[in-house]
Amino acid sequence: MVFTRFIAALASLAVLWTLGSCAASTSTVPSRNEPLETAQTEADTEAEAEAEVVVTSVEPVTVVDGLEHPWGMAWLPNGDLLVTERPGRLRRVSDGQLTPTPIAGVPELFTAGQGGLLDVALHPDFETNSLVYFAYSAGTQQANRTQVARARLEGDTLSDWDVIFTVNQDKSDGQHFGSRLLWLPDGTLLVAIGDGGNPPLQIAGDLARNQAQNPQNHLGTIVRIGDDGTAPDDNPLLSRDDADPLVWSYGHRNIQGLAIDPETDQLWSTEHGARGGDELNLLEPGENYGWPIVTFSEEYSGGPITSEASRPDMVDPITYWTPAIAPSGLAIYRGEIYPQWQGQIFAGGLVSQDVKRIEVDDSGSVVNETPIPIGQRVRDVRQGPDGFLYVLTDDANGRLVRLEPTS
Repeated sequence: MVFTRFIAALASLAVLWTLGSCAASTSTVPSRNEPLETAQTEADTEAEAEAEVVVTSVEPVTVVDGLEHPWGMAWLPNGDLLVTERPGRLRRVSDGQLTPTPIAGVPELFTAGQGGLLDVALHPDFETNSLVYFAYSAGTQQANRTQVARARLEGDTLSDWDVIFTVNQDKSDGQHFGSRLLWLPDGTLLVAIGDGGNPPLQIAGDLARNQAQNPQNHLGTIVRIGDDGTAPDDNPLLSRDDADPLVWSYGHRNIQGLAIDPETDQLWSTEHGARGGDELNLLEPGENYGWPIVTFSEEYSGGPITSEASRPDMVDPITYWTPAIAPSGLAIYRGEIYPQWQGQIFAGGLVSQDVKRIEVDDSGSVVNETPIPIGQRVRDVRQGPDGFLYVLTDDANGRLVRLEPTS
């Protein structure tokens, strides 16, 4: 009996020593002269502190208001934020305050309907060249196109406005400009272009939306350009005689969310359906995403657009929304403010007036979706350099909102 108790005591000491060693390995290894109980207590305290950094909910906190239909945003190296307003103004937010006077140098644009000054992005080498890129609509009600221009920002003035890309097909009316901008790690720029508009709008005697299946046309595509607007020599459709050299993917309706995961380099988009059928897509170069041949959307007037929801030669969405959320703005979170949300997708909704927090597993399937209510139409969602998620609301009195942890 004494021997059995002795063995049990030795075993207990061994377990205590193992636990102490494992706990210490996550922080500071104790010295041989340090009491095991002290090392264990310190490790427990550190573990408890780490456990406290768990965010289960966030609160939308207004940073600034008074923005007129803001559309896109980009942070400057000094921490200031550039915000586009759809009526044609570029604004600066500095130290949490909206600078009263817009930045000078934006030319006259086509600002009817959904058109105007849309997305904004800094050149990857902005600190040396001061170049800012803009996507916007240009032309008239009868003939307009999405364009991309770059300009040099010096203080509160833009100079050397230079149009580097113009969609190769005129359209009428004020719908579906797309216009999200996204820099890739290789220094090329993706530009999302809408399909031209809804029925009965026509181009060349056919419904405008059918142009999305014509890769010779930029409508309904993502184009990939160099920083000067030229076609990179490794664009995916260069070998096809029936495709424009700038086209990177096609079969899109109206992408207004475009983001890259900085850790995996996966590219994601959200695009508007018609009546329902909004999509979240994982993007690959050269692929056809189906619109309007395959879709979960219905006509605004009622009834199916097509009898097909999938084809083997076209890419299915990762998920879709019916009824519509009208997605706009997209971010893949990689920061420290909400540590348990690493790699999750945050998609804004204009109609739903919220941000969808989307968890995707390793197979690419959505395993959870949680709404974060905002209370206004959400136009853009971005991760700031401080690790917070920021939201722009599309309203005559639009807001810049920061999502702050509450628990």
